Amino acid sequence: MDDLCIKCLKSENHATGVMYGQFLIDALKIGQGITIGNLLRRVLLSEIGGTSISAVRIAGTSHEFSTLPGIREDVLEILLNLKGVTLKDTTQKTKFGRLKVQGPAIVTAAQIQLPDELKIINPTHYIATIADSNVLEIEFQFDYGTSYKLATQTFKEKSNDFLEMDTIYMPVQKVNFKIKNIYDNFNQVKEQLIIEIWTNGSISPGDSITEAAKIITHMFSSITHSTFIEKNYEVTNDEVSGNIDPNTNIPIEELQLPVRAYNCLKRAQINTVGELLKYSPEQLQEIKNFGRKSADEVFAALKNKLGITLT
Repeated sequence: MDDLCIKCLKSENHATGVMYGQFLIDALKIGQGITIGNLLRRVLLSEIGGTSISAVRIAGTSHEFSTLPGIREDVLEILLNLKGVTLKDTTQKTKFGRLKVQGPAIVTAAQIQLPDELKIINPTHYIATIADSNVLEIEFQFDYGTSYKLATQTFKEKSNDFLEMDTIYMPVQKVNFKIKNIYDNFNQVKEQLIIEIWTNGSISPGDSITEAAKIITHMFSSITHSTFIEKNYEVTNDEVSGNIDPNTNIPIEELQLPVRAYNCLKRAQINTVGELLKYSPEQLQEIKNFGRKSADEVFAALKNKLGITLT
């Protein structure tokens, strides 16, 4: 294979902090476009790391479904809003921050007190509204990771522990690619790979594709330097089982549901797409406060985001 050349065709920075980039990889042999495109897309979405709020401690709360005096949002809505805070980190260590605001006030991400290594990309992001002279006080834990992590701990009565959050670390939000056939100077058919990348602003699309290429290079480099040891072993049925649904462990946060539908599912202890798919459309509508409109929103999100249609 000839050395690949990548060009940036388009670059955009949106007011929300989202960054977009379009890139061209030229003069590929037939079939190489889809191979490289699929590999880059998977690595960009699952291997590029980021820092997010992983746990919180909110003063005056006993569980995640409680309410706070003088605060318009309940705890679950505050947690949902906090998931939208985008952070850029210069290290990969666990860090802590704090927020303390006295009302009346509108609380945004800019009011979070952070260590020097952290920077908020979307400081105007809304968190909560405080009425009168009430106080909202939150302590934060920030962690670095890849992909996403489901919470394994919930509030306990009279506990001083942090409440773990379902955390999405992925700075790359979306990746698309398409392939075009062209003719070179010798009238031979070649492929062009056009790849589009959207990030949350904590990393640029150009840096993310460079990081993905480094990960791929390191992965295959370790294979080429490996010494093979011949060993025969019997493969069990568990090892060859291929019926695991890839959507099982996807958190419902990735569906980007409206607040009402999201809160109803969380209250019903439905945290992942796998758990959601166990419910029929009729069973979903039996969930408390979960009406036909919320059901339609869930069906549409499943179809648009994951291509899943409930029957």
